[in-house]
Amino acid sequence: MKTTTFLSALAASAIVSATPTKTDKQPPSKRATVPTVTASGNAFWTGKDRFYIRGIDYQPGGSSGETDPLADTTHCLRDVEKFKKLGVNTVRVYMVDNSQDHDECMTALADAGIYLVLDVNTPKYSINRADPYLSYNGAYLQNIFATIDMFAKYDNVLAFFSGNEVINEEPGTTVSAPYVKAVTRDMRNYIKARKYRQIPVGYSAADVAENRMQTAHYFNCGPDEVRSDFFAFNDYSWCTSDFVTSGWDKKVQNFTDYGLPIFLSEYGCIENTRDFGEIKALMSSDMTGVYSGGLMYEYTMEKNGYGIVQIKGETATELKPEFDNLSKAMKANPAPTGSGGASATSAAVECPTQDSVWEVDPDILPEIPAEAQAYMDKGAGTGVGFKGTGSQTAGDSGLSTSNSTSAASSSGSKGDDSAAGRSGISAVAVTGGALAATLFGAFLL
Repeated sequence: MKTTTFLSALAASAIVSATPTKTDKQPPSKRATVPTVTASGNAFWTGKDRFYIRGIDYQPGGSSGETDPLADTTHCLRDVEKFKKLGVNTVRVYMVDNSQDHDECMTALADAGIYLVLDVNTPKYSINRADPYLSYNGAYLQNIFATIDMFAKYDNVLAFFSGNEVINEEPGTTVSAPYVKAVTRDMRNYIKARKYRQIPVGYSAADVAENRMQTAHYFNCGPDEVRSDFFAFNDYSWCTSDFVTSGWDKKVQNFTDYGLPIFLSEYGCIENTRDFGEIKALMSSDMTGVYSGGLMYEYTMEKNGYGIVQIKGETATELKPEFDNLSKAMKANPAPTGSGGASATSAAVECPTQDSVWEVDPDILPEIPAEAQAYMDKGAGTGVGFKGTGSQTAGDSGLSTSNSTSAASSSGSKGDDSAAGRSGISAVAVTGGALAATLFGAFLL
């Protein structure tokens, strides 16, 4: 995400200990009007049809504030009309208020044939890369589980992100990787325990050359129960260029036989006026055997200059020529028919080895805090929304107390049950030296 940093003032948030109300274990109500999307092999599917993400990132107000566009019905309905004009089939939303109602907006998206990829974190309820051990706690997991409870009922929820760019180019940030992987595992466990459909869960990574492949391999290594359902990364290397000049040809080569669905969670370099030639490449045979599309960054014009719509009051003004360029690119490059060269099977890769850049022992993961494990049976209860005081220092809500020593042992390819049962893996100790190398107070969504 092209984002600003949340400063250490959030670290002063009061320690919280959520006390959830018991929720019944039952399937959610059906409200949407689209077929559900599944992850199988190295692609997404709706039934037997290949599904490609042809979308846009949607975060009105930018990354520096707390805004839930799906709870703002008036503006959501206005923006859905723009999405339809663009021809997108997916939107990514970076945070939601899980104490608010989202039915009307989610129904409008579904009626337009538009799916949602949702980040479950918020600025105050997320893994803090400067202190991942403390921020991986019961209060944090309760809140993200409550978000899953709220959105699992919608058939047009395509996927959940467990984190966004938590690992980046800053020295020492790779030590947070086991905690993000644990969160991914916990979310998948929770979805299965609550008997929801198998909504794919994965991570949105920064495109950092020094650790790109290590990050990708890490989230797809080990036994099935700790692997992600997909991998996504933010890529701004195509600057009105082409498949080769951008280096995308090399990335396709590197990810060939990766074994999971891959897509771009952000793209759209603004060094030149964008013609969105990326879409032609993404929908071509050069890429469809490996990639499953991508999300253009972004819908609304913010201070960082990436938007294609200017919001002023109640009015959304299309910014020319880029709004039209995106619409034309979508129309000129439809999703291919058939399998697009996708693999029918999913397979694990070898875990990256620990070194001076990738400071991660591949054999251990933090065990879910006991207090959060209880939510698997009784449900997470009500979410605290944007009014919550935060979880990053909420150690008294329950911390991980032990480590697994078998997290790197692969069991081969996944079967049809990509969210198969898992529980009881464990807590990584982070050295003070590694933490000192990070920027204290850099909180990740």
